[in-house]
Amino acid sequence: MLCKWTDHEASNWLATPLGDSLLTEEARVVEEALDGVFGEETLQLGHWGPTRTFLRFSRTQRSSLIADSTHEDGPAVLASLHRLPIDSDSVDSVLLPHTLEFSDRPHAILREVHRVLRPHGHLVVLAFRPGGFWGLRRLIPGAGMPPGADHLVSDRRLKDWLKLLDMRIHGLNRYFFRWPLPGLRGAVSPKWERRGQSWWPEMSACYMLTAEKRISTLTPVRPVWSKQPKIVAGLAEPTTRVSRIRFDQDS
Repeated sequence: MLCKWTDHEASNWLATPLGDSLLTEEARVVEEALDGVFGEETLQLGHWGPTRTFLRFSRTQRSSLIADSTHEDGPAVLASLHRLPIDSDSVDSVLLPHTLEFSDRPHAILREVHRVLRPHGHLVVLAFRPGGFWGLRRLIPGAGMPPGADHLVSDRRLKDWLKLLDMRIHGLNRYFFRWPLPGLRGAVSPKWERRGQSWWPEMSACYMLTAEKRISTLTPVRPVWSKQPKIVAGLAEPTTRVSRIRFDQDS
């Protein structure tokens, strides 16, 4: 079940100078994350900006978007994100662009992602950080998050969730070092982003986490077969001589 928000509201927020700058920066980091991911299928769960904002960087043969609502920008497969109409072990990479924070069932979505991913399949998650510059948004007049982003998940908590699913964490990239002011204009400065990542990564507004599905390896346990008792050399066989001597002495 998703939170009560509409794609129209999200589109309005992303159309602001702040939202547009965020999409531009996220397109850059996703392009880097998908650069070495090949295979047959890339899957994006949930709308975030125009339909092809991120899928155009996919290196797989096909790419699809699944959402729980229609979008004015382009077609998508309509389905519940926690019950995907996808075969198990059939997807090479899954992208979650701010999908978890708009849902009250993030664990169920992650379990479905783990189910549909192939062994060694890749997961890319974009999310807002609870802290950083944007953690102070309640103190700044006019600052705010996109409507409906009510379930923020820290990168540390997300790591713990994925480790419980036996996912291998590949990397964590914190990005977008700007104040959460919708009217703030100007493109993101690459130099400013590099400074933020090097000097104050904890102040970033967002993070990208990448992970890989492990292959479950079962080590067969060999049965312990019963063995014949071994005879230890050097031990004398029991004799009745001693008992006979004692008997003669007693008599």
